[in-house]
Amino acid sequence: MMRQNPPWELEISLDDVLRGQGADPAQLRRRSPVLVEAAERALAEGRSLIQPAAVHREVAILRARHERLELEDGGFLAGALPFQHLAGAERVIVAVCTIGEALETRVASLMASDPIYALALDGFGSAAVEALANALCRCFSTEAETAGERTSLPLSPGQPGWPLAEGQAQIFALVDASTIGVQLTDHAMMVPRKSLSFVVGVGRDLQVRGSPCEACPLKERCRYRSDRDA
Repeated sequence: MMRQNPPWELEISLDDVLRGQGADPAQLRRRSPVLVEAAERALAEGRSLIQPAAVHREVAILRARHERLELEDGGFLAGALPFQHLAGAERVIVAVCTIGEALETRVASLMASDPIYALALDGFGSAAVEALANALCRCFSTEAETAGERTSLPLSPGQPGWPLAEGQAQIFALVDASTIGVQLTDHAMMVPRKSLSFVVGVGRDLQVRGSPCEACPLKERCRYRSDRDA
């Protein structure tokens, strides 16, 4: 069964907006007050431009073999990354979330006249959709703990071991993202652009196997690395 989630109150800080632009907040505060001011404006306006929405579906895993998880109702997840992290799970939660398209429209309208602010607003959008995905994962974890279960790390197509095109096709075959206005293009990109897709394993004996970021060649400069605040 697919479930849409209620309205979300997202925690987004100024540093999140700066990181959403791929920057180090501490360095920008020291060197670029203009960019920090733009981020403050984006933080103030951005919330009025987002419509957070999410849909997810929980599916039983029937068997795991040959880097492929076979699911109930004939679905599957295939790839080295999902197999490594989810093979010990009993179920998998397949999720797609988005902040809608209004912010993207606003960014496009500003790009020619005020590119610095447009990029700051785009950074707010990146931070917002990441905050939404994190909020979803916290909900999944809380529900699992209540039932005496554990959840895996969230895994997304495009991470090492799960090619983007294949992973997106697998997720969109399992969950109807059109119910929240998200479509998949022929090039495996989501529209609206500020959307995320991911899967999370659930099970009583699930072994959490480190971070999927560890094998990524971009881990030292990626704003999404899971150990960023460690």
